[in-house]
Amino acid sequence: MKAILVNDDRSLRWDNVPDPVIKSEEVLVKIEAAALNRADLMQREGDYPPPAGCPEWMGLEVAGTIVEVGAEAAEKSNWKIGDKVCALLGGGGYAEYVSVKYDMLMPVPKNCSMVEAAAIPEAFATAYLNLFIEGKIKEGNTLLMNAGASGLASVIIPMAKAFGVRVITTVLTDEIAANIKHLNADRVVVTTKENIADVLKEELEKGHSVDVAIDCLGGEIMGKCIHYLTHGARWIMIAALAGTKTEIDLKNIYVRNVRIVGSTLRSRTPAVKAEILAGIVRDVYPKIEAGLVKPTIHAVLPIQKAEEAHDILYQGKNVGKVVLTVD
Repeated sequence: MKAILVNDDRSLRWDNVPDPVIKSEEVLVKIEAAALNRADLMQREGDYPPPAGCPEWMGLEVAGTIVEVGAEAAEKSNWKIGDKVCALLGGGGYAEYVSVKYDMLMPVPKNCSMVEAAAIPEAFATAYLNLFIEGKIKEGNTLLMNAGASGLASVIIPMAKAFGVRVITTVLTDEIAANIKHLNADRVVVTTKENIADVLKEELEKGHSVDVAIDCLGGEIMGKCIHYLTHGARWIMIAALAGTKTEIDLKNIYVRNVRIVGSTLRSRTPAVKAEILAGIVRDVYPKIEAGLVKPTIHAVLPIQKAEEAHDILYQGKNVGKVVLTVD
């Protein structure tokens, strides 16, 4: 089969690799679409190696058709040849085929295309983990989701809204704010015009302060914002794209019982990931199939143009997910 490999100069090529051989607890999926994540860029640059036992090529989420089922997978699951599935991977999605443990699969939702289904596993699992497991968010709470134009925000915002959560998000320009209007955030803060810390202070004084923050930016502003949260709020750090250092008033943290939580999906055990996927099918799929939550697709390119697809993420041009198709 073929897969996307990284050359010594970090450029990409579509080249021959060995066919996957499934283990007893695995199924073989013929890939039809693979969604991009920022972790792919980090892996390409040599900063985010795949877990042991995973293919060396990138790709954390795919959609496709089951073409082979291992004996243990057949015994422990209901998967069968011909099923349309999406899968959460440790790596190996930029290819024609991938072997996947049976509990890392989800069915393609009834009203989703294969391109949309490919954009579900990683982003929806990250959203579910941080909203409901780490954030323990509830109907009527307020969420701060930084970087509202990101692929993750395009999932988290409508997912939170579907469960009755009020959402504040941040963007850099009025143009970006217009581009994410369909996500229906309750307040979109254009940070070149408004100071987000001042906004959160205002929200606190009005009586609807932030209960959960999901932050992929960090940096200096994080320490300024964390002073203006609900008592017992959770500030969840999932990345630090704006900087790894900040200054925090520690007295504010313990007086207000604020919890700072570090969270990554990739570091979770396979068993925890399987529980997250089961939770998505149980709790979120009804919202997807009712049309309340759906991946936002920014661009679709053939897998041979993976480098061009990566450039969209590098340049921050995307509002929503970028997906590669595999013929």
